[in-house]
Order: sequence, then structure tokens, then C-alpha cells
Amino acid sequence: MILINGYLAQEKLKEYGQDIFILAECLNRSNRSQVKRAISNLKELSRNGIEKVMREKKLDAILAPANTPVYTILAIGGYPGITVPAGYDEEGVPFGICFGGLRGSEPKLIEIAYSFEQATHIRRPLTFKS
Repeated sequence: MILINGYLAQEKLKEYGQDIFILAECLNRSNRSQVKRAISNLKELSRNGIEKVMREKKLDAILAPANTPVYTILAIGGYPGITVPAGYDEEGVPFGICFGGLRGSEPKLIEIAYSFEQATHIRRPLTFKS
């Protein structure tokens, strides 16, 4: 990514930058063993957290507001997640909920999310002001 961005320096890099990529690359080089250990610890926490609870309680899915760190938690463990509309705030801005599951549970999550959408009919078509 850093190399590609170097070739595209005239493009959007001024707007978005690539400092975070360079910093991550430096950290990865100097702390490779620490990074591997941290990733291993996060995976272990996932197995002893979400996965353990879902298996013990025989859950098909977990549910969380979509504007929370739920995606980070799911991603660290390699778990799937799907978001569907859940409502609108006072200003009409939509918000969603996330259904997360264990690896391989994508068909069940799609079924649950679709059922939620059909039961609630929360989603409204977009309207544009002229």
C-alpha cells in the first residue's frame, strides 16, 4: 500500500495522507514479536469471550448497536456480522443493529437479519430535497 501510494502521490494523498501506514510499517518491523503476541492474545480473548459464551448458551447470534466497537471485536475473532436498519434518531438520521455470529454462521445471520427487516419494516426509501 505504501509503495502504491508513492506512485499516486499526486492523487488524494494530500487529503488522506499515508502517515498511519508508514507508522504501522515501522512498528511492525521493530516489534514483530510483540505484534504477533498481541494478535495471538486477541484471538485467544475472542475464543474465550464471544465464542465460549455463544457455544455455552447455544446462541445463534449476538446483537449490538452498529455504532459500537462490535465490528472490531467480530473482526479480531474472524467472526461474521451483518447490519440492518433499526430506527431513526430525532433528526431522522438512520441507525442500525448488528447481528454477529460464529465462523460459518453467515446463512443463519442473513436469515435472522432478513426476518428482522421483514418484521419491523423500519427502512424507508431515501428522499432528496430539491
